[in-house]
Amino acid sequence: MNLILAMVAALGRFGLNAVFHLGRYGMLTSKAVLGFFTPPIRLRNYFKQMETVGVDSLFVVILTGLFTGGVFTLQIIYGFSRFSAESMVGPTVATAMTRELGPVLTALMVTGRVGSAMAAELSSMKVSEQMDALTVMAADPVKYLITPRILAGIVMLPLLTAISDAIGVIGGFFVAIGRGLDPGQFTGRITDIVVMGDVFNGLIKAAFFGFIISSVGCYMGFYTQGGASGVGRSTTQAVVISYVSILVSDFMMTAIMF
Repeated sequence: MNLILAMVAALGRFGLNAVFHLGRYGMLTSKAVLGFFTPPIRLRNYFKQMETVGVDSLFVVILTGLFTGGVFTLQIIYGFSRFSAESMVGPTVATAMTRELGPVLTALMVTGRVGSAMAAELSSMKVSEQMDALTVMAADPVKYLITPRILAGIVMLPLLTAISDAIGVIGGFFVAIGRGLDPGQFTGRITDIVVMGDVFNGLIKAAFFGFIISSVGCYMGFYTQGGASGVGRSTTQAVVISYVSILVSDFMMTAIMF
């Protein structure tokens, strides 16, 4: 009986904690989104964050897209050659990249690189009381620190995903040629099967993933406690929560969109 009560109490504490964090997360992100439309608009902050999220992540996104498209093409050729369906290799690779592999893998790579950096940077500012200094100087920490990061995530993730999609298909093309496929076989039916809706829906996913990455990273950093150990804990939690949120939301959006 005591064990059952202890389990119920633990479950209750977990539920209350989850509701508390979801409510606080919703309030913080709502305030940050409202910052898009309220002056002053510090464009330098926005462009700096876009550079951090987009330009600085370009190399790793290109590398990921290239090898993802290449290895996926190897597997598809191996499977489709059994049924003499080599003409479907190109459309399958392009569809997979635009719908799933491009948005999801780009988001996961950017989470590891940018989401963790956002959490670590804001955590350090929190524990060193730099955020309190902003408040003393009559600057809203949410608008100054979080709003530009969220906007950068929403804007730059679709652009990075588009690049990843294109590089993945190009990488798949060269792998297919190297495995003896005719160039016309790879490209011939792509435009017939892959429609703009596939690309557009993949970019919508990417924008939502960008919001998740930036908002979760900022939330974990903004409410850090516990000094140096709290910085590491918040950074780890930001990455783990973002990964899980991306995968869960990807399933839900895929079920709705396609």
